[in-house]
Amino acid sequence: MIAQLTGTVAHVGASAVILDVAGVGYRILATPASLGELHAGRDVTVHTHMVVREDSMTLFGFLSAGERDTFEQLQSVQGVGAKLALAMLAVHSPEALASAVAAGDQKALTKVPGIGPKVASRLLLELGGKLVLPEAGASAGAPATAADARGEVVEALVGLGYAARQAQAAVDAVAPDEVAAAEAGSTLRAALKHLGGTRG
Repeated sequence: MIAQLTGTVAHVGASAVILDVAGVGYRILATPASLGELHAGRDVTVHTHMVVREDSMTLFGFLSAGERDTFEQLQSVQGVGAKLALAMLAVHSPEALASAVAAGDQKALTKVPGIGPKVASRLLLELGGKLVLPEAGASAGAPATAADARGEVVEALVGLGYAARQAQAAVDAVAPDEVAAAEAGSTLRAALKHLGGTRG
């Protein structure tokens, strides 16, 4: 999966940026705040999340890995897809979202278009204690090789349409120990077999 791109900004639109990477233009959806910091002709590194559907492949981009991680975690909640997760980050920063969840502030969450009281309550319930800032994350000191390989498998499953929480559980089930980079492919196949083709 495409997790990061470094290239030259070719065009900044209302909802997406075109990033020229070695002559190939990638269209990346981003928040208004991120787009406001990008300028044509400048080199930039964008942290990305790729969503693969039967009829499309969509890239979502962020200027920090922490914001991308928050975006991915938001999608672990039932009823929250990529577009709604991006809308949440357009209204609130990752820090503000973490604070709102920690405080149980349903009103702050319903400020996001598309989020009503029911979804807001689900967000508070399912993300309680999980939506933390990158520097406070439990994985801060984890071995990079193991974290990267397992993370790649989880991200690949999410890209195939599985919920992040469901993908993580499948990887934990088939690979409870560290996964070497060379074993990522076989781990992905094992996780898919474990999931049995169901989408959460």
